[in-house]
Amino acid sequence: MTPPARHYLEFERPIADLEAKIEELERLSEGSGKAKIDPEITALRGRVEEMRREAYAHLDPWQKTQVARHPERPHFKDYVEGLISDFVELRGDRKFGDDQAIVGGLGRFRGQAVVIMGHEKGWDTTTRLKHNFGMARPEGYRKAVRLMDMAEDFGLPVITFVDTAGAYPGIGAEERGQAEAIARSTERGLTLEVPFVATVTGEGGSGGAIALAAANKVLILEHSIYSVISPEGAASILWRDGSRAKDAAEQMKITAPDLLKFGIVDRIIPEPAGGAHSDRKAAIKTVGDAVEAELKALAQLSADELKHQRAERFYAIGKTGIV
Repeated sequence: MTPPARHYLEFERPIADLEAKIEELERLSEGSGKAKIDPEITALRGRVEEMRREAYAHLDPWQKTQVARHPERPHFKDYVEGLISDFVELRGDRKFGDDQAIVGGLGRFRGQAVVIMGHEKGWDTTTRLKHNFGMARPEGYRKAVRLMDMAEDFGLPVITFVDTAGAYPGIGAEERGQAEAIARSTERGLTLEVPFVATVTGEGGSGGAIALAAANKVLILEHSIYSVISPEGAASILWRDGSRAKDAAEQMKITAPDLLKFGIVDRIIPEPAGGAHSDRKAAIKTVGDAVEAELKALAQLSADELKHQRAERFYAIGKTGIV
């Protein structure tokens, strides 16, 4: 799919200014001769890369939250396009309808048949509305259960990609049993008798995320976040002031290093300098390599061992006092 126009975050403004200057010099070089201006452009490009590496090496939790939400970050359909061959999408929950906030189906991951699913946020106004910004309704989670049932029936590993602000909180979703649907999807993940690897690629928001992440191994991209509530929501509850989201992000321990320390995630996947959105192809390949390594290790376990490992993993999280 076509990525949107370049989007700069607040802390990237100096980089944006320098890249604008480079573009201006490139236009001038077309008319006045490249020999004189090209060395300056090359030097400025080197400076941009240096600034980008420096900025992304020292992100605070709120800046990481902004990066995790970056509109140019690879989405589920990008991962399918880059990692999955022979993808066949399966739609509907066989009860109410199809929810495009969660997309899934069958395909081959580096030659191995798998069931793959994930949150899709969309990339422009039309697709964001179609996918409801990645916020699934009950039928989305019931579709996930249906796909996990199929995976177990045919002995196929499950791969999921998590990127959602949370489950959709609308009246219709609540009327159709949102909480029960999330619980059933989480339960099905925990009871699967096949390998299950989940990757948090952007936001991992609350129950809407864990419903697709009750896995044997939970991976997370370097600048992704995973939390029980959004920083804005936590600030509204703690201080009755949503503008204190930055303070909440710092207190909540939602970044990859803290999550690894607490045992919430099992592996941090490094991102290119400048974040996954700066080199989408490289980021997708790195994620694929990590998922492949985890699946190979899990393939050595029996069905009972897979369920036991998964149960022990989540029991251990409860023992830390982290919810």
